[in-house]
Amino acid sequence: MAEHTYKFDVKMTCSGCSGAVTRVLEKAKADGVSEFKVDLETQEVLVKGSLPYEDVLARIKKTGKEVRSGITVE
Repeated sequence: MAEHTYKFDVKMTCSGCSGAVTRVLEKAKADGVSEFKVDLETQEVLVKGSLPYEDVLARIKKTGKEVRSGITVE
């Protein structure tokens, strides 16, 4: 399956917020996420892998964080 890179603008106000997003993406590695970067300062989450966009979005939303926007980068 092809790999894609997604960029999300996620409302994270503290290290607990970014930690929650990091934990769900770490678990998603078993399902097709190959790498990710959670940046609390820019409130940006980059995810690379073979999981469909909707699946990645749903996992991030499961943390209770507001996803303001998301795009497919490549």
